[in-house]
Amino acid sequence: MDELHETLRKYYGYSSFRPGQERLIRAILTGNDVLGVMPTGAGKSLCYQIPALLLSGLTIVISPLISLMEDQVTALKKRGIPAAFVHAAMPGAERRALFMRILEAQRTGRRNSVRLLYVSPERLMTREFLSFSENASISLLAVDEAHCVVSWGRDFRPAYRKIGEFADLLKRRPPIAAFTASATPEARAEIITFLHLKDPESLTTGFDRPNLFFEVRHTEDKWAELLRVLSGHKRGSGVIYCLTRKTTEALAKKLNINGFPSAFYHGGLEPGVRAKNQEDWIRGRVRLIVATCAFGMGIDKPDVRFVIHYNMPGSMENYYQEAGRAGRDGKPGDCILLGSARDVTINRFFIRKAGSGWTGEDLPHAEGPMTRHGERSSAPGPVSGAQSPSQDALRRILRQDLLVMQDYVSCHTCLRAFMLRYFGEEAPPFCGKCSVCLSDTGPLPRGSTLIPGVESEELYKELRSLRLDLANRQGKLPYEIFSDRTLHDLAAVRPESLKEMALVEGSGLINVLKYGSVFLAEIRNWVDTH
Repeated sequence: MDELHETLRKYYGYSSFRPGQERLIRAILTGNDVLGVMPTGAGKSLCYQIPALLLSGLTIVISPLISLMEDQVTALKKRGIPAAFVHAAMPGAERRALFMRILEAQRTGRRNSVRLLYVSPERLMTREFLSFSENASISLLAVDEAHCVVSWGRDFRPAYRKIGEFADLLKRRPPIAAFTASATPEARAEIITFLHLKDPESLTTGFDRPNLFFEVRHTEDKWAELLRVLSGHKRGSGVIYCLTRKTTEALAKKLNINGFPSAFYHGGLEPGVRAKNQEDWIRGRVRLIVATCAFGMGIDKPDVRFVIHYNMPGSMENYYQEAGRAGRDGKPGDCILLGSARDVTINRFFIRKAGSGWTGEDLPHAEGPMTRHGERSSAPGPVSGAQSPSQDALRRILRQDLLVMQDYVSCHTCLRAFMLRYFGEEAPPFCGKCSVCLSDTGPLPRGSTLIPGVESEELYKELRSLRLDLANRQGKLPYEIFSDRTLHDLAAVRPESLKEMALVEGSGLINVLKYGSVFLAEIRNWVDTH
């Protein structure tokens, strides 16, 4: 048995590599740059962790979220692999002491010191880290979740575009290894360009997960639909993804009350609480974990039989990664998305606030800029709240991502084919393993949307009549109160408070305060009589 396979057996307990892993590992060990695009569960992190154990110097891992860093380092330590992370919340003295320990261990040749150091992209170009890097022996630069270079690096977290520059500043440029589960052909080209990858060994193992069943359910009563889904999944573990921290906690509490043992997880929890909740789920003490997008990266739990999206994610990349956490053992898994018009409204709200440093009631203050769903990033400081061209550009990108997801949820053809084609792969028009292909009533009508049909249209007409009456009485034009688009969204979402109404795109705080109570009364009356 060679050293590579011995390391695999000793630290991970496997006798053989998964497809693509050994090829990428050997490329790294011979000093080549690599780009690995491998689906969730394919073992991407192992592709840089094993080289970290075999190379003589330090491996720096660039990671997007603090919670992800903490989870990965905890998992490595349990395997007996020395690892650490640094972020801006750490006291300066603690960071400096860690750097000194690493440098001293390298000077004296101790191999039991830190082998992998997790950092944010923003940390790389700080004076403190550059000084440390000038004196350290760095054998590998690994970029985890490399799609962030594209999805966040354009305008949101520009430090992602400085990673290649950082590598070029080092006394000896180490190989750069980039890994992601989701990247279109265009995104892969951008990753290579902006990371300064030199003739990389590129591997895309394919995006299709034939063991997964994909389903979209259109509903405005998420709780009732969730209970129906859970009643059909009585075995194995499950993940329920939500858009906000507040929803994860409320939903987990409701599930526990109703006899479904659940834990919740989001980036705002204290590390100890987050670790316990995750451990309870991994160990099977609870079957369900209700989580935001902060959960799942780096988690290797084989018996996840279903992933439910209680809310629609903001991008196909997010959905593919999160849904793909089902069936990592190769056995059947169900990926079910509960879609509603309200999800579109919530995502639009996040888009309007993206990059502004805003935090809301259920989105506690972050260490750095928020991710698109309010999760805490690993950036060292908040971004400015002022409007800027880069924020406008970011929002345009996020709006395009959201439109793709709306198309997916409203898709009238094979869901698997839609997803695979998005990522640049050919796909047959019929997979036989998605809710559209197996629908008893045939494909969804062409042009159907998340907006519920007849009922919402009836309420929309009532709101439109109310708007016309108000406009006539106040000598205003109807659109000066609310636009038709806003009335459609109000009819679909049916807010129950002024706060919920303010989330609807185009409502405007001033008009909500002026007219909101009248429209809420009309909505409540309509709901009570239908």
